[in-house]
Amino acid sequence: MTSPVALALCSAFLFAVAVQLHNLGLRHIDSRRGTLISICSSAALYWMLSPWFLETWYWFTTGAALFATIGLFRPFLSANFAMAGIRFLGPTLSTTLASIAPLFSALFAIALLEESMTASLMGGTFAIVTGVVILTYRGNTTSMWPLWALSLPLGAAILRALAHAVTKLGLDVVPEPLFAGLVGYSVSLLVGLIVASVQHARIIPSVRWSPGMAWFLIGGIINGISLWSLNTALQIGQVITVVPVVSVSPVISFLLGYFIFRKERFTSRIVIAIVLIVPAIVIIARSN
Repeated sequence: MTSPVALALCSAFLFAVAVQLHNLGLRHIDSRRGTLISICSSAALYWMLSPWFLETWYWFTTGAALFATIGLFRPFLSANFAMAGIRFLGPTLSTTLASIAPLFSALFAIALLEESMTASLMGGTFAIVTGVVILTYRGNTTSMWPLWALSLPLGAAILRALAHAVTKLGLDVVPEPLFAGLVGYSVSLLVGLIVASVQHARIIPSVRWSPGMAWFLIGGIINGISLWSLNTALQIGQVITVVPVVSVSPVISFLLGYFIFRKERFTSRIVIAIVLIVPAIVIIARSN
């Protein structure tokens, strides 16, 4: 059996790749259109795979209801926060801030899954908070992004952390990671289409084929596989262990951006923040 840590690392890598592809797509399409395209692509992937895993009884369980609840806010709402964060902050800073999800995941795990707080978890939390302070402290330098933009990846982190805990509860009822993704993405796509038709009626008609659309379609497929890997890890592992490992994606995102996409550069704040946050993630992962 593949270990939860290996699956979580696979999910982290794929998520980082999708972030970079979405960043390319944002050159041509705004985040709202891009998010809908990405979610549609992910949902289509799961429906194409459904003949090999879907069983009728899955739909009549509390697990299905939990997965549907997750779909109300993830990935549409959380993805919109994340996309906007990438647009304002860049992929590495945005995903680095989002990496504090283990803190929120630990809180939700305590509240929903009855896991306990440990000294090592508290130490990891302190290191994460320190890293975030370093990222947000401005001193006398001129900022290149608005302060409020920091709430975008943080909001995405909170929603994803809640989704992880609820997914774990749902998988205890329906032990099929693909079904969790199918329901979540389908509901989220429906929510996105409703929002687009009510508030932004021109979004869907204005979507035309472009390089940006292609990047979001590919990114959506990769995100779908990433979530499949993550849900499988959650099924066989623990939230407090799996989620921190997934959160190494900022490092992967930076390496991809620096060596492949040539979009990133080393700054002291990013380096210090990553050096603080990544070991803290490891500490949190080992705290259980």
